[in-house]
Amino acid sequence: MAEQSSSPAEFAVFDRDLDAAWTERYLQCPRLAVDTEAMGLIHGRDRLCLVQIADAEDRVACVRIGLGQTEAPNLKRLFEASTVEKVFHFARFDVAALAAGLGIAVDPVFCTKVGSRLGRTYTPRHGLKDLVMELVGVELDKGAQSSDWGRVEELTDAQLAYAANDVRYLLPARERLEQMLRREGRWDLAQRCFQCVPVVAELDRQRFHQIFEH
Repeated sequence: MAEQSSSPAEFAVFDRDLDAAWTERYLQCPRLAVDTEAMGLIHGRDRLCLVQIADAEDRVACVRIGLGQTEAPNLKRLFEASTVEKVFHFARFDVAALAAGLGIAVDPVFCTKVGSRLGRTYTPRHGLKDLVMELVGVELDKGAQSSDWGRVEELTDAQLAYAANDVRYLLPARERLEQMLRREGRWDLAQRCFQCVPVVAELDRQRFHQIFEH
C-alpha cells in the first residue's frame, strides 16, 4: 500500500531569492530536486511565481518570485553551479521558465520524465504522480496543481505543501531510474538526452516547434 506524504524534515519559505545560508548548504549537495510553478505554460506570457528545491536530507525551500522580478542572484549561482546536478520532472519546461523569468542557464540537468520514457517502456504513464507511486511508494496529492500561483504572498498551506511534495521525492525516483537505465543499457543515451534539454527549452522559448520533422 502506498504511503501518504509526510512533512519535510526542514521547510522554509523565502521571498525573491534564497538566503546565503541555504544557498551555501545546497551548494554542498551533489544533486538537488527542483520544480517551478507559473501562471501558465507559455513562456514570456505566463510569469514564474515559485521555485521549489529539495536535497537528499528532505530539506525543502520555496522561493516566492515577485511580480516584475527579473533576477535572483543566489538561485542563479546555485542552478548554474557545475558541481550540482539539478533534477526536474519535465525539465524542458522548468529550465525554460527559469531562463525566461530570471535569466538562469540551468546546468547540469537530469529529467525524470525523460528517464522514465527511456527506462519504463512497459507503461505509458510517465507523469510525476505515477512515477513516484511506482518507484518511491508515495501517493502524491495533486489537488492544488491548477491554482492561482500569482498570489505569491498569500499562498495557502495546501499550495505550499503541494509545491514541496513535487520536489521531495524526485531524488529517490532519480536513483531508481538510474539503476533501471544502467540495467537496460540506456544510461549513456539518457545522459546525452539530458544534455539536450537546455537547447530544447530555448527552442520552446523562441516558439520553434517540430524543427526536426520532415
